Amino acid sequence: MPFTSSDIAKIIVAIILPPVGVILERGCGADFLINVLLTILGYIPGIIHALYIILKY
Repeated sequence: MPFTSSDIAKIIVAIILPPVGVILERGCGADFLINVLLTILGYIPGIIHALYIILKY
C-alpha cells in the first residue's frame, strides 16, 4: 500500500499534535478519546497510537 501525500501530512501532524492526526483519519469517536487520554498521560504513547491509527486505516 503506497503512501499518499495526505498520509504523509497526517503523519507529520500526528507527530506534532497526536489527537489532530487521529481526528483527521477517523473523526471524533472512541479512537480520538483514547488518543486524547494517552496524550495527556504521556506524549509518546499518544504519538504511537496516532501513528498506529493512521497506518492501519
